[in-house]
Amino acid sequence: MKTKLIFLSFFLVLVTSWTMAQTLYRTSVGELSFFSKTPVLDIEAVNKKAGAILNAGTKDLAIQAKITDFQFPNKLMQEHFNENYMESERFPTTKFAGKIKEDVDFSKPGTYPVTAEGNLTIHGVTKPVQVKGTIVATATALQVNFSFQVRTADYQIEVPTLVFDKIAETIAVSGKLNLVKQ
Repeated sequence: MKTKLIFLSFFLVLVTSWTMAQTLYRTSVGELSFFSKTPVLDIEAVNKKAGAILNAGTKDLAIQAKITDFQFPNKLMQEHFNENYMESERFPTTKFAGKIKEDVDFSKPGTYPVTAEGNLTIHGVTKPVQVKGTIVATATALQVNFSFQVRTADYQIEVPTLVFDKIAETIAVSGKLNLVKQ
């Protein structure tokens, strides 16, 4: 029994040390934006309240944003976006959970091209995605920049035929996250 207790104590100390050694970077004011371009209308919106966390040791990356925090230049567009297309009362958040593929030492300052693979959830639909971007590392922070395309049909976002020519089938999504070392 005493041997089991010693082993369990050693294991807990080891796991705790490993967990504590992981360097975390966070933000609650990350910026996500999207842009829809058609011959009839350009639509863009920005969300400056996205939360994100990156575990530098495991390369796990998670990003989450409230749909209602996307701001449009036109309030009517914002209302239609939330009520008619994104159904933000039913699907209040968008999320990405994944891992950076490249073996990067973020403790060394520099600019690193990276690819994150994971699952993107929009409008209650989760799909695997691969996102390319860059990470600029400094002694105390990481600046994560990325962009990718999202097809509205892939996430069951219905666009009525009446406005079909005003909303692109593929939306350009980009992000800028200034993550601070914890």
